[in-house]
Amino acid sequence: MSTDARAGTGQGAERGAPVRIVIADDQATVRQGLELLLGGLKDVDVLATAANGQQALDLVAEHEPDAILLDLHMPVLDGIATTKRLVAEHPKVAIVILTTYADDGSVLEALRAGARSYLTKDADRSDIAGALHAAVRGLSVLDPGVQARLLAATSAPQQPARQQPGADAGAGGSAGAGTATVAGTEQSELPDGLTRREAEILGMIGRGLTNGEIAAQLFLSGHTVKTHINRIFTKTGSRDRMAAAKYAQDHGLR
Repeated sequence: MSTDARAGTGQGAERGAPVRIVIADDQATVRQGLELLLGGLKDVDVLATAANGQQALDLVAEHEPDAILLDLHMPVLDGIATTKRLVAEHPKVAIVILTTYADDGSVLEALRAGARSYLTKDADRSDIAGALHAAVRGLSVLDPGVQARLLAATSAPQQPARQQPGADAGAGGSAGAGTATVAGTEQSELPDGLTRREAEILGMIGRGLTNGEIAAQLFLSGHTVKTHINRIFTKTGSRDRMAAAKYAQDHGLR
């Protein structure tokens, strides 16, 4: 773990006192697992769990926790929007992102929105508890893999966007090579709660790309691509890649 000391104190700043938290994740098995995992620790007090961002905001207002353990990809209100609302409405609550996704866009967007720490779901419970306690003391904790991606993203030279042939720049700008064309469509307008990343990958499935090809083009791990695809199948009701490809075609995501 990488910890960056920053000024600030939280309500549960002393490591000896239990840190009071809310857990927010749209998957019931993940919520229940985290509650069981962290609830067994003496220095963590799980106050409540939420299935979406709006529930998380309501529970934070009700319980006034020290910190929230927040997934990025949730229905109703996603993790980025929830983070922005938490920072504005409950600035004393430390925000720790715990998600499967470690791609550069999610890392940067979450941290810019006001998240204090960013962990992936392969972190063990001692790492998660340590990050929660550090967060309420004003410290930032980044998963090593996330830190490496963040450093790579901030040090890489910016590449100018390239417009695809026939793309209408006035309808939403240009799309880079190898990305799904969802120009001019806000995330809230995507069907069935798909995120932009999921729509991008769904478009690539629609064009016949394999998991390995998708991972290579988007600079993601094979595991991350599989996780995205599982979520895509669930949200779109697709049983296999052929059904997902048809869904992409029917919704103009190719």
